[in-house]
Amino acid sequence: MASEKAKELAAKQKAEVAALKLAKKNSADPKDWPWYKQIWQTYKVTAENDPQLNWWLLGAFFGVVIISVVVGILLPPWWMWLILGVTGGLTAALWVMLDRAKKATFVRYAGQPGSAEVALSMLDKKKWFYSPVITATRQLDVVHRAVGPGGIVLIGEGAPARVKTLLASEAKKHEQVAYGVGVTSIMMGDGEGQVPLAKLTKHLQKLPKKLEPSQVTDVKARLRALDAARPKVPIPRGPLPSMKGVNRAMRGR
Repeated sequence: MASEKAKELAAKQKAEVAALKLAKKNSADPKDWPWYKQIWQTYKVTAENDPQLNWWLLGAFFGVVIISVVVGILLPPWWMWLILGVTGGLTAALWVMLDRAKKATFVRYAGQPGSAEVALSMLDKKKWFYSPVITATRQLDVVHRAVGPGGIVLIGEGAPARVKTLLASEAKKHEQVAYGVGVTSIMMGDGEGQVPLAKLTKHLQKLPKKLEPSQVTDVKARLRALDAARPKVPIPRGPLPSMKGVNRAMRGR
């Protein structure tokens, strides 16, 4: 009897494992994909927005290989340098693809409501915490928030006149719960005094240091009370759901 139960349990566990593998295989969530599928998806998405991608990849690969072959002729054995060249060429091509993917992502989402979330997702997760679309208007003017070494940063996107008022209102609310922590407001866009989407990540990373890691954690806890009192944002969040695979491939597994 015990033997029969053990067999049934083993069969059940085997079926569960098989079902889990099948679910991951057919999953639309990039987190469940193997690394090579993530890279392939990154290539396909980038190629759609970057017609020159293949030429850049070929140039990076063969450039490294040719240099290695030349070095191998001068410093035998040549076959060892050829192997190093192929390996280095693949690495260089991958680096170029991820760099082009990042640029293509900005081009693809520039001008769309909520696009700042693309840049915010590329911040170092160990140092920065971000909340996309903390408030918005029916005209699709939105404000995002990032908290990190640069303090509390509010990023607005939309019509400058309306967003300016929205940012001022949010800055006042945050200052009331931040207790002395400075609030920086940034207007994202291509106009004068604005920060373009493609430069937003680096702009945040270059802000003067205002908070230590322990202070970031403390500020995040204070802001939860402010967020809990907010009504739900009446518009969908930004374009990131379709970008998870690209962002994950950029960071590596």
